[in-house]
Amino acid sequence: MESCFISIMGAGFESVILMLNFALSKMKTMENSKKAGRYQRIITQLEGLLTKTNDINSRMATISAVLHNKMEGFFWTGFYFLTDGELIVRLYQGPVACQILKKDTGVCWAGINQQKTIVVANVHDFPDHITCDSRSHSEIVIPVRDKSAAIVGVLDIDSKELSTFDETDQLYLEKIVGMIYV
Repeated sequence: MESCFISIMGAGFESVILMLNFALSKMKTMENSKKAGRYQRIITQLEGLLTKTNDINSRMATISAVLHNKMEGFFWTGFYFLTDGELIVRLYQGPVACQILKKDTGVCWAGINQQKTIVVANVHDFPDHITCDSRSHSEIVIPVRDKSAAIVGVLDIDSKELSTFDETDQLYLEKIVGMIYV
């Protein structure tokens, strides 16, 4: 430890920054590896649970419950679905949600309108963010597609922490959402 301190003290500012960035990237890689393992175990669990019924609501309820209770940092976990042109909350875990999301605003509508997963490190920086609970600070939204590949809703997950979600979450959550309509 002392030699590490001496190395840093003798290094230039740029070298210290490079060493810190290297250490942070190693920590992030280890963290993502652990997160990927957890998602893989969740997918295995869901493969068994989702065979019990073809009912979409039961599948969404199960996915929400498993994700919310197995993933660290998931503050609100649930689904919004398109009904008569409105985005309406369906099944979820966490505090009370906005029942209807104002059309073409917020992260959920961005996921639908852009037809892709949206990862937001800080929701307070997102234009027209809809605040259902001020404790939410980061968010990921994954479009839900039916059997004909039409977008019918989104899986929305919020965290109380900034920068909770990344490419690992996106990869596995897209796989999990794909399990709804099988």
